[in-house]
Amino acid sequence: MQTNPYPDLPAGVPPFHAPPDGFVARALRMGWDDFRARPGFGLIAGAAAVLAGWTLLGLTLWAGHTFWLILAVFGFPLVAPLCALGTYEVSRRIGAGEPASLGAVLHRLRIERGRQIPWLSMLMVVGLLFWFFLGHMIFALFLGLKPMVNVTTSLDVFLSQDGLMMMALGTVVGGLFAFLFFAMCVLGLPLLLAREVDYMTAILTSVGHVRRHPREMITWAFVIVVLLALAMLPGLLGLLVILPWLGHASWHVYAQMAAGAR
Repeated sequence: MQTNPYPDLPAGVPPFHAPPDGFVARALRMGWDDFRARPGFGLIAGAAAVLAGWTLLGLTLWAGHTFWLILAVFGFPLVAPLCALGTYEVSRRIGAGEPASLGAVLHRLRIERGRQIPWLSMLMVVGLLFWFFLGHMIFALFLGLKPMVNVTTSLDVFLSQDGLMMMALGTVVGGLFAFLFFAMCVLGLPLLLAREVDYMTAILTSVGHVRRHPREMITWAFVIVVLLALAMLPGLLGLLVILPWLGHASWHVYAQMAAGAR
């Protein structure tokens, strides 16, 4: 029988408070402080995201299918919380007064493989793949008969009437996908890291809290989207800093609403 590697983790869902006034600005400030205090893991996560983005960009341009790059840009927010998961643990350790070395964080993430986070991760990856499939269907509906040869041709096609309609519909559908996964993960991922709960309970708890406080949580989602968009503009290099910063801040969003968070 497998033993619990963290027997001191509290069990069950803690009481969640309403988002306090100024919680977004406070989370960003505290997240930045954590990043500056322990930049190692965050920079590694950010560099991995940049390298993955460059690889996808190179493959897309080599194949001449620039539409897949657009799908990847819209799909990245779906899995961004997974990329920054280690920063949650860094911030948790700093707040709890535990060692936050790179080795300690990596050890904890290895242990998480036997807990509930992989199940939620699998749902997110399946959702990303489904988004790629659905996005390709939207593309085929509007532009399936038009040639997609290179970047210049692709831009011309996107600016046509059918291209603009496709982009409008794809933006709406992609936005709905992104917000659904945001609602699942904004409290679900840190909850799984901090407590002994199953992944479905974490998802339902997170979605329920977003439903009860839509204005505040949509504000946080908007901040994430804007910062990630800005991070992608300078050749994705902004992800080196923005991704870990948002990861640390995401833990502090959770900690401000979860009673007894540590």
